[in-house]
Amino acid sequence: MAAAGCSSTTGSPIGTGRGNSGIPLQDSYEKVIRAVLPSVIQISTSTSTGSGVVYDSKGDIVTNEHVIGEAKTVDVLPVSGNSVLTARVVGEYEPDDLAVVRVTSGAGELKPATFGNSDDAAVGEIVLAMGNPLGLTDSVTQGIISAIGRTVSANDRNGVALITAAIQTSAAINPGNSGGALVDLQDQVIGIPTLAAHLPESGGAAPGIGFAIPSNTVKDIADQLIKDGKVTSSDRAALNVGLETAANDQGEPQGVAIVTEEQGGSAQRAGIKPGTVIIAIDGHKTPTAQVLLDNLATYSPGTAVTLTVRNDGITKNVRVTLGSFQG
Repeated sequence: MAAAGCSSTTGSPIGTGRGNSGIPLQDSYEKVIRAVLPSVIQISTSTSTGSGVVYDSKGDIVTNEHVIGEAKTVDVLPVSGNSVLTARVVGEYEPDDLAVVRVTSGAGELKPATFGNSDDAAVGEIVLAMGNPLGLTDSVTQGIISAIGRTVSANDRNGVALITAAIQTSAAINPGNSGGALVDLQDQVIGIPTLAAHLPESGGAAPGIGFAIPSNTVKDIADQLIKDGKVTSSDRAALNVGLETAANDQGEPQGVAIVTEEQGGSAQRAGIKPGTVIIAIDGHKTPTAQVLLDNLATYSPGTAVTLTVRNDGITKNVRVTLGSFQG
């Protein structure tokens, strides 16, 4: 795994990225850690331990849904470590693996973080990952943004959460980092670290490949959870149907069967009925439900797509205007 590192403060100043040219790199790291680490807390349930980021002055904390699980209340340990606080779950949104909890007493001990504009994130930009990996509280690792706009799947308790527009980073992400902060050198949270890639051969973590939910998604979902306790408007496209992978007699995947559909949803409006098998979207084959969902993640609600479908042995193309996924 990539380890946190820094350069010497002697000699000529080293530029540190956007807006901080001329500040020695080590000084810049230390400044960011002093500014942001007090906003990153430890969250514990009866079954797991992870991280969270203080979202506002009301005691709201944003974290990953998989950190919360089925808990209704959680223990919160601020970076000061003076006392354990109790927080109740305000709302969860599994599709983006996000949740908000609120401290019921002692919110004054918490320092809200500043969430930046993740659209400004640039490949090569230096970032720090802050959290509580492996139970080691208040840990910081360093890396760069390796890529932006990734679509990655994360297993949760009910299946797979599909994270769109994820930020890929080389900063080490380990169990317990989930729900923490990915921070730029302007003291702003630009993402919530969520998972690390795994090697297909061994299942072990792939060094230097971690993923974070972009801060713009975090702000959008968190604001809705705080206001309504649920997500009422999603940027995710959907067919508004229930899906399962269809297989042939040999058990090989052959497409995606529609098993249920929402009344008035996009598939129903296009005349597609349960029992229909989707075999492609805009010419891209969809042998499994996961492949179809991965493809849908690249579209926005309201986009018109062409589905290649099969029903009663007849294959045809159907034009569908995608709806919005609510989860």
